[in-house]
Parts: sequence; structure tokens; C-alpha cells
Amino acid sequence: MAEEAKPYTAFVTHHGHYQFCVMPFGMKNAGSTFQKVMDQVLVKHRAYCRSYIDDVAVFSKTWEQHMKHLCVVFQTIQRVGFTINLKKCNFARRRVKFLGHVVGSGQHSSEPGKVESIKNISVPTTKKEIRSFLGLTSYYREYIPNFASLGLPLTELTKNRVPNIIPWNEVAEQAFTKLKAQLVKAPSLYTPDLSKPYQLYTDASATAIGACLSQNDEKGKENPIAFFSKKLTETQTRWATIEREAYAVIEALKCFDSWIFGAEIEVISDHNPLTYLTLTTPQSAKLTRWALALQRYNIAISYRKGVKHGNADSLSRLPIPVS
Repeated sequence: MAEEAKPYTAFVTHHGHYQFCVMPFGMKNAGSTFQKVMDQVLVKHRAYCRSYIDDVAVFSKTWEQHMKHLCVVFQTIQRVGFTINLKKCNFARRRVKFLGHVVGSGQHSSEPGKVESIKNISVPTTKKEIRSFLGLTSYYREYIPNFASLGLPLTELTKNRVPNIIPWNEVAEQAFTKLKAQLVKAPSLYTPDLSKPYQLYTDASATAIGACLSQNDEKGKENPIAFFSKKLTETQTRWATIEREAYAVIEALKCFDSWIFGAEIEVISDHNPLTYLTLTTPQSAKLTRWALALQRYNIAISYRKGVKHGNADSLSRLPIPVS
């Protein structure tokens, strides 16, 4: 810590006053300050280095590049007076644990240790515990195709009309169990290639919308990049089918915007009228606004029968009772 900042960390003990020489845990602005400093220190190395607080990842395409990148990052960290704990470091790995994920070799998946911890969580008894469970599992929702539908019965239990000591029932138990089971068997997702076209599968049901973003590799195999799902509000559940289907496309594009903007995108839906959204004049103001919003993307909407639309259909069509 800077000398002028140390007095602000002073605390009293029975032996007298003490102050920290390095940034401690618990200070209100410690995390944001540390992150700001790390961003400034490593700003010139963002092409191959990322940091979150004190977690730093260096990634390279070849061994020779990796050695150069490590050397430069170490020199930069040393120059500003920081130190590295070698016991907590992993070097020259194809895949590493980073922020609760296992990343590397063009793929990423949920960290098994974190998933095991979630798997062992006991049944929640209060709204606060349900919100904590949903928040924890939501961190990995990109790996769970039907997260919004699976979590709907639990979300319903957090509403104001439900007492704080929740009335746990069989529907909630099934949702709780299925959500953990889906997380355990969640697939590995692939890093997008920004130079290739995308396939975006979308679908909508009466209670939720969902989407699956994917790309084909060199062998023509389709690899999933990310999943998206969202619960519909009470008003949205009363929309016409074409409006819910169009809304699924709009929300999916917003979610994946940082990857897909400027790229060629094939939007695939099991609702045939949706294919005319950008080809004809929509019949409602809502659809007109969405058709205009789609013009910023390089998209083509195509139709695929529902029986062949499982990768997106399951995101929104699970039988979920709504109270």
C-alpha cells in the first residue's frame, strides 16, 4: 500500500495501534481498487493475459509464445513491486481452473469441485436460502440448456405471496433435484471463432424462451458455444406465438451480441411464420420495432421442424406447473 494510504487502515488492539502494510481483506473498496491497479498494470498485455483481482491467466497458441508471454508478464509484475506465490501457480497446462471454470484447448466447463459442492447443498427452507441456491447455480447457467424452466418452481417460491418459511412440495423437490443433476452432466462449451458464421437456435413456450449458439468446426461438427434461457413475465405469457418467438430471437441476440455482432448468423426456429419477419412488413408495432432492431445484424432466419429442434426446444418446453 502507498505510505499515505496506510493510516486509513489503522485499528486498535490491547497492544496499541497497528496499520496494514499491504491491502487487507474486508476493506470496502479493496476489491475494486485492486482490480483497477491490475488492469492498469497489465493493459499492454491484454492480447494474451487476463486478470480478476489476484487471479491472472496467461494464454498462448504455442510453447515459444507462452514462454515469451510469461517472461513479459513476470517482468511487469515485478516492476510494480508485486509478488507471486508459486505454490498457487500452474504452468504450461492445456487446461486450468479459473474463476470456477476449467478453461483451455478451445473449451471451457464448470469446475468439478464447485459442482460437487452445489450437488451436496441441502434442501433450502427459507426464501433467502432459495435465492442463494439460484444465485449459485445461475453462475453456471450458460452450461444448463433449460435453466429458466428448471428453476421456475423455485423462483415462484421467492415471491411476496409465499411465506418466508417456504411450503416445500414435490414440484419444488423435483426442480431442485433436476437443476443439480443438469449441472453435474453439463456439457463442455467451445470458444467461438469470430471469423466463422454462427447458428442460433431459438424457441419459445408459454412460460420461457431459450436459445443455443453454435458453430461448425473444420470437420463440419456442430459445437455448442453457449445456452440462453429466460422466464417470461405474466404479461409476456399472453403474447401471440409469433411475438414470443420473435422475442426469443431478440433476447438471444442481445445476450450473445459481443460474439456475433458483425458476423454471419443463421437463426433457426421451429415457427415458420418467423421466417417472414425481416422479409415483409410486420402487422404490429411490437414486431415492427423488433424487425428494425434485427437490421443491425447480418442474419437469415430459417425454419426447422419442431421434432428436429431439440437443442433449443428443450430450453423452453419442459412441463413446468405455474402457480
